[in-house]
Amino acid sequence: MSVAEIDGAKVAYRVEGKGPGLVLVHGTGGNGETNWAQVVDRLAECWTVVRPDYAGSGETIDDGGPLTVDALSAQVVAAVEAAGVVPFDLVGFSLGAAVAIKIAADHPDKVRSVVLLAGFASGDDPRLQFQFRLWRDLIDRDREALARIVLLTGFSPAFLSGLSDDAIETAVQDIEAGNNWPGMARQIDLDLVADVRVEAERIRRPTLVIGCTHDHMVPSAHAKALAQIIPGATYAEIDSGHLAPLEKPDDLLDLIEPFLQKVVA
Repeated sequence: MSVAEIDGAKVAYRVEGKGPGLVLVHGTGGNGETNWAQVVDRLAECWTVVRPDYAGSGETIDDGGPLTVDALSAQVVAAVEAAGVVPFDLVGFSLGAAVAIKIAADHPDKVRSVVLLAGFASGDDPRLQFQFRLWRDLIDRDREALARIVLLTGFSPAFLSGLSDDAIETAVQDIEAGNNWPGMARQIDLDLVADVRVEAERIRRPTLVIGCTHDHMVPSAHAKALAQIIPGATYAEIDSGHLAPLEKPDDLLDLIEPFLQKVVA
């Protein structure tokens, strides 16, 4: 684990592999390890993979104040520059997609291409607002219930039905015990106000937008809307719930790798 410093924050990040730079940006409540552990080994065969933990996640330390997309994007860029892998391809998941959009819009000289997984351009959708406010409330009142909701809405029905009762209970316990709840609360506060529609219109790099067919957290309509906003973006869909890097890692890589390889070539 390495650390980059910016604006008083100490941003933790991991670096694996060799080849062109590839940056993986995690989502709300996740970190570079929990969101990307199942895809990094395969990606590291062809790319130098950087996995930052932005504020509120992992081992990153900051002042604990309100988060902004600007601040998180600056943290990711600082980690990538410290790792020495500029220019880079960029993959953003969920809230990380909003962060990736900001980076791609503001740093076109650093970014080769963009992949946005299960993302949203704005948190102002009433259903998203309802969900994020419920999450925020349950962090304070009933974290076990929120862990169960994360499993129920994060995975597809078929995937969850394939787990044993013991496996589900173990997953609930792991989420409840291992999650950075204060950090997740700060990230949810950002989910509620995030809006990168203007930045999305400014992206001028090859972009692949991926929606998840069974996504009950951020329904695929949001990904489709992103693809329409970003000039020249390609849209694809994966048969998965929101947590595609955990549920369908190989299927996800089968979409991402050919896109990235074409850009690098």
